[in-house]
Formats: sequence, structure tokens, C-alpha cells
Amino acid sequence: MIPIFESILPIFLIVLLGVALKRTPFIDQSVWPGLETLGYYVLFPALLFLTLAQADYSSFELGTMAMVSLIAVMVMIALLLAIYPLARAHGISDASYSSVFQTSSRWNGFIALAIAEKLAGVEGLALVALVMAVIVIPLNLINVAMLVWFGTGARSFGSLARRIIGNPLILGCLGGILFGALPFGIYPPMEQAIDLVARSALGLGLVMIGAGLTVTDALRPTPALIMPVVLKLLVFPVIMIGLALGFGLGGETLIILALCAAVPTAMNGFVLARQMGGDASLYAAVAMLQTIASFLTIPAVLWAAGQLAG
Repeated sequence: MIPIFESILPIFLIVLLGVALKRTPFIDQSVWPGLETLGYYVLFPALLFLTLAQADYSSFELGTMAMVSLIAVMVMIALLLAIYPLARAHGISDASYSSVFQTSSRWNGFIALAIAEKLAGVEGLALVALVMAVIVIPLNLINVAMLVWFGTGARSFGSLARRIIGNPLILGCLGGILFGALPFGIYPPMEQAIDLVARSALGLGLVMIGAGLTVTDALRPTPALIMPVVLKLLVFPVIMIGLALGFGLGGETLIILALCAAVPTAMNGFVLARQMGGDASLYAAVAMLQTIASFLTIPAVLWAAGQLAG
């Protein structure tokens, strides 16, 4: 357990650096939206593109891994839909339920990428990127649909379709898979340029996660706040690990799948909640509490997965 804890400690220290930097007076607050845009549209797509384009999956059971990832997401979605009456019974509004749904189903691929690199190097990066490529599209489709149904904002399917089709993370994954399947590689100088851009993605992304967290709202526990913490950090990993074992997966593949399920929610869902009538303040509070709690739950999940990986 201690080696796992120490391997992810640098990740959370960088997140804490982001929390501190956001609150320091010597940094102009107007810089954060620009950095967020740069990371979302340039740095992270470059990292995903290059990781998938260079990945060697010959030693992994890709079909089974992709199927387990998708089934785990669908099981989690079904569970979240089933607890809607329970949420309503506890006074959770539809807008707040949409944030419970988002924060329980979305996962922060950038934290997973950073931890996977620490645990398994380039192979770990490639496996997380593959999981992202498999589930990022259905997760975005499902969560956008939930915001259309439960949110209070305008409901334009045309604009939603354009947002999904033009998602830079989806495009980066698809481009990397396409280039990886081609018989020739990327032109070396171009590959080096993309690599230089991609190297800054993880560090900046972790700083931005810390900068986007809201501390005060997370200190007021409510059912709407606690429910997605338990579902995302404990229930989702159990579902993923159980399915992976049921399909005969083990070793590094099982550990990486467990990691993908165990990380806190993705911060980009906050933007969707704010734009589409969800409960954005609840989303920010859940993200903060999940990030804090995952400092303990991720090592526990990875230790358990390691014992079962055999």
C-alpha cells in the first residue's frame, strides 16, 4: 500500500499546487480561463493523439478490455438511473440530480494518465488512452442527454451534436487510433513537435484541476454531495474490477482498469453543468470532495486490484 501511496503522492501535490496558485495574489486571475482553453483544445488532444498513435497493444487483450470498459459504464449508468427515485425522496432537485449523475459517471482521464505513467510508464499511458478512446464518446453522449432531460437550460439537439462531434478530446483519440493503424509513422520532425507540446499536458492539467476546485462548498455535506463520492470512488471500481475478473483479465490490464474507475470526476462536466442548466456549484463541491477522498481511496483500490491481479 505504501509504495502505491507514494507513487501517486506527486500527482496530488501538483493538484494542491493548483489550489494554492489560484488563491495567490501575484497571479492575474484572468490567466486561468486561457490556460484551461489551451489545455482542452491543444495540449491534451496532442497527448492523446501521440499516445494512441505510438501505442503497441500486441501484448494486451484489447477487445476484452474495451468490452469490460463499456459494460462497466453501462452498469453504472443503469444504477444511477435506478437511484433517481431515491434522490428525489431525499429532496434532490432534477438539476442537482444531473450533477450527481455526471460526477458519478465521468472520470478524470488526466489524473488516470498521470498515475498510470508513474505506475507503468508508456504502456500504462497507452492503456488509459485506449479506455478514454472507447468510453469518452458514449459518456459524453449520455451525460449531455441527461442534462438535456434534467437541466434547466435550452434544449437544442443541433448544438449538442456539434459540441460532441467537435470535442477535441474525441478528435485527438480518433486521430491517434487512425495514425496508429497506418503502415507508416508520423513524420519525425512533426512527431517531435507534437511530443514537445504533449509533455506539458499532464503537469498543467493537474494544476488546472486544483485551480478549479471549490473548497468551501465541499465542507457542507448533504446527500447530493456524499452520494456521488461513494458511487464514483467505491462502487464504480468494484463494478469494473468484478467485470474484469469475470472476463478473465488480470495483471497490469486489471490494475489500469481499476485505476480508470477509481479516479475522481472530470472537471469538464462543470462547464457543461454551467452551460446547460445543471447544478454547477454542486458539481464543483463534489469534484473537490472526490479529489480529497481519492487521495486515500485510489491507493486502496489499486492495492486490492494488485492482490487480485495475480
